[in-house]
Amino acid sequence: MKTLLKNAKVFDNKGKGQFIKKDLLVDSDKVIVDFNKEQSSCLYDRVFDFKNKYIIPGFVDVHVHLREPGFFYKESIRTGTLAGAHGGYTTICSMPNLNPPPGNLKNLETQLEIIDEDAVINVIPYGTITKTGNGRSELADMASTAPYVIGFSDDGRGVQTGELMEEAMLIAKDLNKPIVAHCEDESLLEGGYIHKGEYAKMHSYRGISSESEWAQVARDVELAAKTGCKYHVCHISTKETVDIIRQAKKSGVDVSCETAPHYLILTDMDLHDEGRFKMNPPIRSAEDREALIEGIKDGTIDMIATDHAPHSFEEKSKGLEKSAFGIVGLETSFALLNTHLVRPRIITPEELIKLMSINPRERFSLSGPKSLVEGTEICDISVLDPTKNWTINSNEFMSKGRATPFDGTEVVGKAVATFVGGILKFLEV
Repeated sequence: MKTLLKNAKVFDNKGKGQFIKKDLLVDSDKVIVDFNKEQSSCLYDRVFDFKNKYIIPGFVDVHVHLREPGFFYKESIRTGTLAGAHGGYTTICSMPNLNPPPGNLKNLETQLEIIDEDAVINVIPYGTITKTGNGRSELADMASTAPYVIGFSDDGRGVQTGELMEEAMLIAKDLNKPIVAHCEDESLLEGGYIHKGEYAKMHSYRGISSESEWAQVARDVELAAKTGCKYHVCHISTKETVDIIRQAKKSGVDVSCETAPHYLILTDMDLHDEGRFKMNPPIRSAEDREALIEGIKDGTIDMIATDHAPHSFEEKSKGLEKSAFGIVGLETSFALLNTHLVRPRIITPEELIKLMSINPRERFSLSGPKSLVEGTEICDISVLDPTKNWTINSNEFMSKGRATPFDGTEVVGKAVATFVGGILKFLEV
């Protein structure tokens, strides 16, 4: 199958990190740049005119909950990867809070079999750090899962003791895999369910302190420095966390981090008493948001992930206090970030592509194209329309999850086509 992509602006990461107008030929699983453009279009199986659209190495999300096996009613590998394709993602990394938890190879194989059968885009799973993924039990059989996983995480729970985390880091270092940490000191939670800030005070809600996040980050960067482990911090949300990671990088610690779109756009004063505004960590203060944006701009924050965490309608319909933690984001992330960061010129389009595509590939040693202007043997690409106006409507999501604080929001920018391995997985018609 030969597909000609005409008149697009192609992302060049190997040059000056800019977009260059080029035609691309997708031939099987290859992207070819140098070909005879004088040939008649009848020699191609398909021709798409992507005038004024961007062609990029497909987005990568290193933090996604696919919920299968164990929680099919929330999401499946098929519906989650369909959502990813519609959002411009070609690779996602699935978190291990599953049943059975992938703390050994036998449990992991259950998930791998479903991925092989049902995934629409590339899926690389995580293995758990602890045996049951609860942040407290004995360590998982990390050596058995290491060849098949992107890294180790107990996402949803923080590893509660430094001794256990140090032991895990030493094993992960020997296995040449990163520790990917949900940082949350449970002794500091005090039954909270939103940020411990102004909104919580106004409404007499129990708050989650910022220290519950940053205290564990501070502990872990010291352990990463001590052990030499490759360490990545999930969904950072506080100004203190940004500063801790900034200083750790300056000291030479092998640390990286991500944040998510909702932390860069909303503050706790935007909350409503609805489950679609509840996630963990919570949306924090305006001061925290500004620190996160500064961390994006100065390179402290390496990438933007979604923490796509679908739940059933019933689980998300009980208000802030009693709803489950988690929102969905695969189908809205580019539009939101393009609207709120690129169009106001906080960052450039090229910087956003690096945060969503290039940087996660480099940090996690993932295969896939990092630049397209010289062609590539791996055709995982997405086509973006940066000027498309649309309104987020959760009822139209591919994901089973519907909970998003951005439902009904008008945005600009949308993925319009996704190719994985040279195969067209999504095309907006």
